[in-house]
Amino acid sequence: MTLVAGIDSSTQSCKVVVRDAETGRLVREGRAAHPDGTEVHPSHWWSALRSALSDAGGLDDVSAVSVGGQQHGMVCLDEDGEVVREALLWNDTRSAAAAASLTDELGAAEWASRIGLVPVASFTITKLRWLAQHEPANAKRTAAVCLPHDWLTWRLRGTGDLADLVTDRSDASGTGYFDSVTNAYVPELVSLALGRSDVVLPRVLGPAEFVDGPLRLGAGAGDNAAAMLGVGGGTDILVSLGTSGVVTATSDVRAQDPSGIVAGFADATGRYLPLACTLNAARVLDATARMLGVDLTKLSELALSAKPGAEGVVMVPYLEGERTPNLPDATGALHGLTLANATPANIARAAVEGMLCGLAVGLDALAEQGADVTGVRLVGGAAVSPAVREIAPVVFGVPVTVPAPGEYVADGAARQAAWTLTGGATPPEWTLADSTRYEAEAVPEIRARYGDAARKYLNR
Repeated sequence: MTLVAGIDSSTQSCKVVVRDAETGRLVREGRAAHPDGTEVHPSHWWSALRSALSDAGGLDDVSAVSVGGQQHGMVCLDEDGEVVREALLWNDTRSAAAAASLTDELGAAEWASRIGLVPVASFTITKLRWLAQHEPANAKRTAAVCLPHDWLTWRLRGTGDLADLVTDRSDASGTGYFDSVTNAYVPELVSLALGRSDVVLPRVLGPAEFVDGPLRLGAGAGDNAAAMLGVGGGTDILVSLGTSGVVTATSDVRAQDPSGIVAGFADATGRYLPLACTLNAARVLDATARMLGVDLTKLSELALSAKPGAEGVVMVPYLEGERTPNLPDATGALHGLTLANATPANIARAAVEGMLCGLAVGLDALAEQGADVTGVRLVGGAAVSPAVREIAPVVFGVPVTVPAPGEYVADGAARQAAWTLTGGATPPEWTLADSTRYEAEAVPEIRARYGDAARKYLNR
């Protein structure tokens, strides 16, 4: 039996799966935690990866490995390959002003046309502008810029040579300085952000391409592209409820949305991945459970005991700012509270509905870009909640399919690793998990009330 491994280096942890390259059958797995924070020294990712690999039984009998990783983070290396400063992660919003300036300098329509993105604080290009403005000595010392999954692949390769940095098209497409139509970096955009364009950028590998190290290393992928590869989403819209909330689909054309809600990313197969992202997803439920003094199981029970619409209670869950819409300094709020409806059950229900309504904004935006929103596939940590599963079709207005819980980013990376062994035009066909389908009558009033509350932020 030929084995492959997939790695998911996410915001919160590192997961490793080892699977049969032919069938996709899970053989073993491991995990390790990452430190909290929006800036992290990459050495913590390496330590966690080594621990997770040990937990998964190592790689001695593995033929190929690929890394899926959190997108957009900025990893700066000096000419000796040393980390210049702690990596700024995708959810670090200190570059919001830089994003606004970059957008103004070219115009949102020009950004969307040239690279499929409009700058927001998540994207690497805005973090480079922030670095140049606030830490000029570190900017000057920077000889190479890469992303989290690029850095881990480079460390696994073990050469220490900046010229050996590699990435893939999906992750490169989220930097803000890569054109996924021509499949080339745009040096003038790097210069616009950093003040110079002479930094080393990772070589972009094709979907089934690999490099050699101690073992075969696939191109890797951004976490969303890897998840789509791992879950086998088909024609469904994929909604992922992790630290962030993601709404995405596959497409033959790159999205060009000057509003910035839909990012025109690339996928891990040579196609495109139109995507909308919210900063607030699973942790909305964590925070609400903490506020009510219950665990997540009880929170789900409370939410399901309340009526749809929570008797008028609406939560706008911008607890860490928001990206859809682009409100990096916003805070969350409860609307519609009265003496009669201020109950734990209604607040719990409002938290679930509010989280899902935020993602429904992304669904609408993808539909405007031509996506066929007739079904949703729901994954991520919060998808294990019965309340989330049952309320999702009420809010989204379409059937919702929930695969059995799995490590879909790591699974997608493993599938990509298997692809490097076959070298075919498409990745190997794997059936990874059974699914459960949820249907319910939509309640449009939920989204209408949420929209009224959310618009108050935009009218300030």
